[in-house]
Amino acid sequence: MRYAVLGTGEVGRTLAGRLVELGYDVTLGSRTKDNPVALEWATAAGGRAHAGAFADAAAAAEVVLNAVGGRVALDALRAAGAEHLAGKVVVDVCNPVSFEDGQLRLDPVESDSVAEQIQRAFPHARVVKTLNTVNCQVMVDPGRVPGEHNLFVCGADDAAKRQVTELLGEFGWPAERVLDLGGIRSARAVEMLLPLWFGLFQRFGHADFNFEVRRAR
Repeated sequence: MRYAVLGTGEVGRTLAGRLVELGYDVTLGSRTKDNPVALEWATAAGGRAHAGAFADAAAAAEVVLNAVGGRVALDALRAAGAEHLAGKVVVDVCNPVSFEDGQLRLDPVESDSVAEQIQRAFPHARVVKTLNTVNCQVMVDPGRVPGEHNLFVCGADDAAKRQVTELLGEFGWPAERVLDLGGIRSARAVEMLLPLWFGLFQRFGHADFNFEVRRAR
């Protein structure tokens, strides 16, 4: 399996690095093919790691992970090219967050989500929302947090969600801890968890925590 990870920030590099460790060919995509952060990452990560522009990364991949900021996700995916996303699983891990006057803001919020915007803009892509409710280190190493804490997935394509759940299993997330919330509209709810997540981060002083859903049997 060949993966593209769009975004050279900490989230993108962490996900890309874990995929390389798992033995996959990975291209870390950025706006320009000579992005120094991407090139440095590819050199350090070894032979299965590559760097390229968004379009190069998406064209070479079978699965695309969107790890850019939520406010620029559509621009990044347009640069990747609709023809390079069609028919492919696109895993959206981003959040529509910014800080204004020292306050965390979400846009869109409640009546829309980044994941829905991506699915509308690229109707032939198979968009799955997941991983946006945990820190990037916990994304690829859930054992950092004790207990049976949960991830969420949502999307219109059931086969795509099963494929993503299998990938999450390789990251260390047992399938029974990955909760399928249904269609892509459910991305609104998981994106709106971010203010709560950020408040907990401020309260704890670190990001090694997660949400656990307990149900009556």
